[in-house]
Amino acid sequence: MQIHLQAHRQIHAPATAAYALCIDAERFPSVFPGYGPISAVRAVVLDVDAPLAVGSTRRVYNADGSILSERVTALEAPSRHAYALTGFSAPFSWLVTLGEADWRITETAGVSDVTWRYTFTLTSPLAYPLCLPLLKLFMQGAMRRCLDAMAQALEGKA
Repeated sequence: MQIHLQAHRQIHAPATAAYALCIDAERFPSVFPGYGPISAVRAVVLDVDAPLAVGSTRRVYNADGSILSERVTALEAPSRHAYALTGFSAPFSWLVTLGEADWRITETAGVSDVTWRYTFTLTSPLAYPLCLPLLKLFMQGAMRRCLDAMAQALEGKA
């Protein structure tokens, strides 16, 4: 069983800038502050010293001490970035086995439409009643907050 989430935001910046920020291991943590039980991202580290590419894995270090594994599944500059997250810590790992993210970016007249989708695969259909409100409220909220922070960073607002 799966739960699907989506956040969307128009950002007054070129698609190349929005794309660069969403894949940037140095800058992305500053725009993902988390929300409620969804932890902020503190660092993203590529597992090998090589350019980011499809199949690359990165470690995502969160403020709560958890470390996730991110495997890049699509990298199509400047329009798409997708990845699969695994390695969730308990108690979240009791509910979710996989998170699949897909960023889509299109640009019209210098304005980027950024759509970020997540699909979470649950450990059991029994997890659905607990996961649905948790993910819809907090994870989707974290995604929206992240897109808002990206817009502030890219549009030059403090």
